[in-house]
Amino acid sequence: MRVAMLAPISWRVPPRHYGPWERVVSLLTEGLVRRGVDVTVFATADSITSARLVSVCPRGYSEDPALDPKVWECLHISAVFERAAEFDLIHNQFDFLPLSYSALVKTPVLTTIHGFSSERIVPVFQKYNGRAHYVAISDADRHPALDYVATIHHGIPLEEFTLRQEPGDYLVFFGRIHPDKGVVEAIELARASGRPLIIAGIIHDQAYFDSKIAPQIDGDQIRYVGSLGPDERDRVLGGARALVHLINFKEPFGLTMIEAMACGTPVIARGLGSVPEVVADRQTGFIVDGPDQALEAVRRVDELDRAEIRRHVEQNFSRDRMVERYIDVYEKVLGNT
Repeated sequence: MRVAMLAPISWRVPPRHYGPWERVVSLLTEGLVRRGVDVTVFATADSITSARLVSVCPRGYSEDPALDPKVWECLHISAVFERAAEFDLIHNQFDFLPLSYSALVKTPVLTTIHGFSSERIVPVFQKYNGRAHYVAISDADRHPALDYVATIHHGIPLEEFTLRQEPGDYLVFFGRIHPDKGVVEAIELARASGRPLIIAGIIHDQAYFDSKIAPQIDGDQIRYVGSLGPDERDRVLGGARALVHLINFKEPFGLTMIEAMACGTPVIARGLGSVPEVVADRQTGFIVDGPDQALEAVRRVDELDRAEIRRHVEQNFSRDRMVERYIDVYEKVLGNT
């Protein structure tokens, strides 16, 4: 089976810090290669992979402002489809734009839909519904106007995460600094509970950070540590009393939740989007509706068994499980072609 894996080029594969789509591409690609699948990954030139690497863009445009995203995306996507005949399957992890090439080639195209940035992009998916094959990353993120070949939850390499039975006293927010992600709500919860809060992640909305977050950072109870790499991520997530995920949007999946739980760290999350598919309420964390329930959850996190939280991830969100499910889908798509 010859698979062309089309990665985004906002960041390299795997990302140095932030880059959830690129991280999923890396995890899946490396898992497929270990299973003997012949994978060629189309990604930035500085990407690191055991698969064949084909690159047009020198580095991620989010890391180099001199690169025009539209220009390099155009060159990048065309590089895959101009070589389509070399592959049995093109796995598109690049959102909707590559679908506009799919009717021009005979090679089947499987698209993992990593969420919908807005309803305005749906017409593209609708146009190619039935020709392309769609995978949802959660049942909650399935669009009613589209047909899907499967729902496949993300999986992570459990060896990168350390179970910690004796955490510190702090709470952690880990993710994009953006109103959707509920950073202000995390700060309010920390103050109400009297616990310290570590905020980690890239600043995705500078005005929000400057006006709502920065004035509350005191270096003591409320700390901002920036974007963290893999080793720091394991340490900070694993040492937390709980991950605070009080989101204000319908989360398509939420890698951070399973990364925290892989360390045994409970998740306190608002039950929007995929959250009920990821967090087992009162077993691996608490699904809450508002500030009062969130505060009660902080008081109760020590009731949860951190080893059981880790086992939940082992059973449901391992990289091996994700890879197996994608191989099944590849075979299904190729069998129907």
